[in-house]
Amino acid sequence: MSIPVIPCRKSDIFTPIRFAAEPVLLVVTYSRAARGSLRNVCRTHDACVVRRFGRAALFEETELGAFLALRLREKHGSDVQLERTEPLNEFETVPERVRNAAVAYEAREHASTPYAKFAAGTDHPDPERLRRREL
Repeated sequence: MSIPVIPCRKSDIFTPIRFAAEPVLLVVTYSRAARGSLRNVCRTHDACVVRRFGRAALFEETELGAFLALRLREKHGSDVQLERTEPLNEFETVPERVRNAAVAYEAREHASTPYAKFAAGTDHPDPERLRRREL
């Protein structure tokens, strides 16, 4: 799996941020001990880590990624949650009206205007419609 690497500056140290173009394994920790183990696993097996978020990490969807994730859950039980995720292709998955509403809302005149007020009387979908409709 080839994942693009983009350098990012973090506290005067350049660290790569990799964006997943394929499904990944999401590991979320809910205890201090589990976070410590996740940190150690990420440092030891950094080639398998797509991205780290403090108490969560994305592992490549490989047997090694699965092994590391399952090992953490075996060690910490319910303090570790595992999920299989896919990248969102907004142009295939999200309807154009929703993408257009997001662009227009971010370009609104007053940043404090709530979306419901912004969408009222326009062609943009109202918040209730957005809540009811699944992608």
